[in-house]
Amino acid sequence: MNITRKGQTFKYGLIASMVIVGLGACQSSHDQESDRSTSSVVANEPLESAEQKKREAKQLEASHVLRKEKRVAEEAERIMVTGSRVTMSDMAFAQPEKVMMPAPRQLNVVNREQYQKIEPSDVFLTLEQPVSTFSIDVDTGAYSNVRRMLNDGYFPPNDAVRLEEFVNYFNYDYPTPDSQEMPFSVSTEAMKAPWNDNAHLVQIGIKGYEEQSEELPPSNLVFLVDVSGSMQSADKLGLVKKALKMLAKGSRKEDKISLVVYAGASGVVLEPTAANDRLKIEQALDSLTAGGSTNGGAGIELAYKMAQKGFIKDGINRVILATDGDFNVGTVNREQLIDMIERKRKTGISFSALGFGSGNYNEHLMEQLANKGNGNYGYIDSLLEAKRLLVDQRAGTLMTIAKDVKIQVEFNPAVVAEYRLLGYQNRMLEREDFNNDKVDAGEIGAGHTVTALYEIVLQDSDGKRMEPLRYGGGKREEAMHEKNAKLSEAAMISLRYKLPDEDKSTLYRDYLQLSDVEAAKGGDNIRFAASVAGFAQLLRGGQFLGDWGWDDARSLAQASKGDDLDGYRGELIQLVGMAQLLDEKTAVASQ
Repeated sequence: MNITRKGQTFKYGLIASMVIVGLGACQSSHDQESDRSTSSVVANEPLESAEQKKREAKQLEASHVLRKEKRVAEEAERIMVTGSRVTMSDMAFAQPEKVMMPAPRQLNVVNREQYQKIEPSDVFLTLEQPVSTFSIDVDTGAYSNVRRMLNDGYFPPNDAVRLEEFVNYFNYDYPTPDSQEMPFSVSTEAMKAPWNDNAHLVQIGIKGYEEQSEELPPSNLVFLVDVSGSMQSADKLGLVKKALKMLAKGSRKEDKISLVVYAGASGVVLEPTAANDRLKIEQALDSLTAGGSTNGGAGIELAYKMAQKGFIKDGINRVILATDGDFNVGTVNREQLIDMIERKRKTGISFSALGFGSGNYNEHLMEQLANKGNGNYGYIDSLLEAKRLLVDQRAGTLMTIAKDVKIQVEFNPAVVAEYRLLGYQNRMLEREDFNNDKVDAGEIGAGHTVTALYEIVLQDSDGKRMEPLRYGGGKREEAMHEKNAKLSEAAMISLRYKLPDEDKSTLYRDYLQLSDVEAAKGGDNIRFAASVAGFAQLLRGGQFLGDWGWDDARSLAQASKGDDLDGYRGELIQLVGMAQLLDEKTAVASQ
């Protein structure tokens, strides 16, 4: 009864408002007609004419107010009350879907994206520290994530830029290994540093083995999908579904696919299923909806159980996480999650992480989980990126040909005065870690290329960044120079790696000749890698670049992009231009 009376009261109030609006409009029309008549009579009286204009303006303003009140009343009549939610009628808002903008460009929205702190590259005096040791890395997520930011119109934070992931996003024309007995080839090249005529760049290039005629081993893939409330947008769960459908489409009947989801709780949506049952797999993916909090730890545990259930001996067994990384219930501590992944990798099941979305993206966690899970990390900002990672580079993404790959470079102090490793700051290892097979390192996928760049300054060069020590000379330094003076080597390059099913590492060693450093002008491989490295350094402030800037990076990339059949190198050139434009806007705004 009370509801009926309230409805009647609302209805009568609405009718009364409309009547008042109508009377007001009539009165306004009458007043305007009267004013026009009066105006014709007293046209020669300026003072009364001015007053009449003021009255007309007030009446017009009052008319606008009444019309607005009428619209509000009409919209109120279209409100539908359903349970505890109040939504507007679809008829009242028949308009295109709004495009979500990145959080940093939205007013009053806190950007909660998380990135690991990255310190600038260190310059080392060879006489004091001749050995450089680091773990290999073929992740590419930092590049595509920064590309998303630039395309959305804002400059990335420094810590989002990992130089090695920019360089390794692109393939390079390195020699292909002849057989799986040596799972990768190693080559070196040198050139003058583009930003410093008194320094050289040295490139270490690795190419993974991939026999085109050989099919991949059977794969057991578990899709672990975040369906929490934070994933409820087209660039998150919507893109996840499309990306995983692409990966499933390229699978065969001997492959298995499972689907596990997690939000406040975790569950199995699809038990291990033959991958050629595409309808069943796609229906399972289409059924996913977002809502609730994010218990990522429980989801990871369940995904590994499902991977163990469908385990294929001598096959590819991998959990693939698709999320924005915004874990907020259950096991949320990063160290605890990493410990869990480290324990699980001993079962022979690897772990890869695919990042999606913006605003609350936890990039730090995603990259670390993939590193510790003997997998790879990628960020998918578009369907084209999904195709690149999951279709074009399917073999490299899924099949590991060498694990725990470490690089150690010993520079000759008699030849090289200083050196700087470009990137890999969060992959550095202690010198003693190189020979310790218990220490985890990076993996190489089938057909992957891996690139590392050193900037070196020779002893007879004027490009040294460090002042000589007042008390640094003496017998020790003289003895070291005498010991190495006859050597023609600039550096010794060592690699350690394990085959996927082995626990003991194999040592590979090569030597960089001084004559090769001094004579080389550099081909397209190193020149394009240098342009990408320069781009990444500019995004981070360009601490070591001097006057070398955006135009130089773009020109070098343009001159060395080669055939560029897939168009990725051309895209980089466009991104350099976009970054330059955004950087100039930032500079103007700060003045």
